[in-house]
Amino acid sequence: MLTRREMLVLTGAGTAWAAAALSGRGARAAIAAQTPVNFDVPSGACDCHAHIFPDPARYPFTPNRVYTPSGATVEDLLELQRALHLDRVILNQPSVYGTDNSALLDGIRQLGPQRARGVVIVDEKATNAQLDDMDKAGVRGVHVNLAVGGAVDPATSARRLQDAAQRVAGRRGWNVQTQTQLAIIEALKDQLMNMPVPLVIVHFGGATAEKGVEQPGFAALVELVRAGKAYVKVSGAHHISKRAPDFPDAAPLAQALIQANPERVLWGTNWPHPNSYGQRPAQEVSPNLPIDDGRILDELPKWAPDAAVRQKILVDNPARLYGFA
Repeated sequence: MLTRREMLVLTGAGTAWAAAALSGRGARAAIAAQTPVNFDVPSGACDCHAHIFPDPARYPFTPNRVYTPSGATVEDLLELQRALHLDRVILNQPSVYGTDNSALLDGIRQLGPQRARGVVIVDEKATNAQLDDMDKAGVRGVHVNLAVGGAVDPATSARRLQDAAQRVAGRRGWNVQTQTQLAIIEALKDQLMNMPVPLVIVHFGGATAEKGVEQPGFAALVELVRAGKAYVKVSGAHHISKRAPDFPDAAPLAQALIQANPERVLWGTNWPHPNSYGQRPAQEVSPNLPIDDGRILDELPKWAPDAAVRQKILVDNPARLYGFA
């Protein structure tokens, strides 16, 4: 049940201190890196999939959101970065803000160009001038969510990806990112093989860990990665596995993707792990999922035992894709 303070914040009538209280309460639980990292993280390592949820009085959520996240500030993200020995981060636009990327852009500004880049959500109303401004601010991609909201029809998905690619085409260093399902990847494999801009597929392509590498559609994802036609984020293991806290059944999938082409694999936390699964009313604050990011990062040497491969995944690949110096 929401407190009166929380309700005031979420309806836009709360004071700044009430919003900060809500943001801070959620963020404390979101740090979630209890386990120390047990291997040498290379300098320049990047978390390629993180979010921030600052003061909702300053950055309001879209009314038609499907969940309301707990707070997670830039300061909290920096604390996580320090705990995991990471130097860079890619901020990803959460669906709760719709196409208003203001919170993300401010986050990049606070973190600085040496540490942060961003992936935004835009629609057909976004002008070239606005995209130019985003580029100068550190944005390097647009996100197309094909995993929720009913966008599971291959024809619809194909059109949305094509539209996004057209918006990005000609913008040096930009990519199209998508969260999707293996069935869509398999159905659109030929189109994805011929994308005119770099393609990034998040969260293991929506695979199901317990179904293993033989599940339908996974071979299509591996083929895209092997051919160098897509980057894949081995991120959000809790999205594809039920075996907390280590999610060990994600390992065969990660290993298959890394073995296919280690130069097309990225790693990310999906911090602060917002609970977007609809277990609460959309307007009610959902606690973040209790994921131990230190423990998950410690899985990476099991997925990639070679330190040179981990260097590619954590440093070289994101530096190339997102334009870090």
